[in-house]
Amino acid sequence: MSAGRKTAVLAGVFAVLVMAILLAVRLRPSYDEENSCTFFAMDTVMSVKAVGVSDAVLADCASDIEHLDHLLSVTDETSEIAMLNRTGEAQLSTETQTLLGFAVDMGDRTSGALDITLYPVVRAWGFTTGEYCVPEQDELQKLLEKVDYRQITLDGSGYAQIPDGVMVDLGSIAKGYASDLLAEKLRKAGADAALIDLGGNLYCLGSKSEGGDWKVGLRNPLGDGYCGILSVNDCAVVTSGCYERYFDGEDGNRYGHIFDPATGYPVSGDLLSVTVVSESGLLCDALSTALFVMGRERATAYLTQQENVEAVLVCENRQIFITAGLKNRFQTVGDFETWEINWIEKG
Repeated sequence: MSAGRKTAVLAGVFAVLVMAILLAVRLRPSYDEENSCTFFAMDTVMSVKAVGVSDAVLADCASDIEHLDHLLSVTDETSEIAMLNRTGEAQLSTETQTLLGFAVDMGDRTSGALDITLYPVVRAWGFTTGEYCVPEQDELQKLLEKVDYRQITLDGSGYAQIPDGVMVDLGSIAKGYASDLLAEKLRKAGADAALIDLGGNLYCLGSKSEGGDWKVGLRNPLGDGYCGILSVNDCAVVTSGCYERYFDGEDGNRYGHIFDPATGYPVSGDLLSVTVVSESGLLCDALSTALFVMGRERATAYLTQQENVEAVLVCENRQIFITAGLKNRFQTVGDFETWEINWIEKG
């Protein structure tokens, strides 16, 4: 074949390849616009909004959380947790084993401020049924004898055991774990940006689609509106407080849904709300509860020793304690602009 003929053939092949590539690009679906889905799981409304992924990926996200809910629910009699509570033993899936092991470890790391065996106490107060009441002290004392996360036995194969009368509930960390799973799924699917909202547990994946940080409003624990605005990206934000779920007792006292494992009573300390920021939604979920139980003094001391975790503690005495890593990322709003700001230094 002559040199001219070879050149012509190569040019023709190149042209065909270019046309094939252009056609493939034209036929490939475009996900530049935001897609979203809303679903109900873990007793709350959840939503996922993402740029760069298809509706099918978002549908898979909903299915994944519904599957996780089926494994972890304390009220679904067929769940692994319900079986463990009912029979005292269960062979757990990888997901449940991972979460249960983490919960036991966090019990140690928080000196028992996070204790997943509080379920019988919470149930006695009516927070699982809506039939609220203040239990008699004798009843509480008997229930507290069974509250101790250290009674959970978990071997490396996923086999778990608990003594008679002990019951576990992973509700204090399940949504955080779920947000991590969805964030990883969306990353692998090529999401450019996503906002995962699992009943108030937020994961802000990447930066906003139009550029810049996500702006997260922190609820005013004393009423309507917000107490501050956080500027974040590629991390989870979880807030705990008793301003949404509570009941007023016949004794005139207000009782919230976060309990102190040491007393069996709802927490009545000096914190109004705790917001935790970290790359791990699971860690945020666990610590937001544990720090609220600890109270301001213990919580601030604990935070000075924690790397890769930031927090905002809103206190009763018109004070806000904030880890130094959020100095340029948190701004008070409204009446809270007059509150005293205290910085928590690490190390």
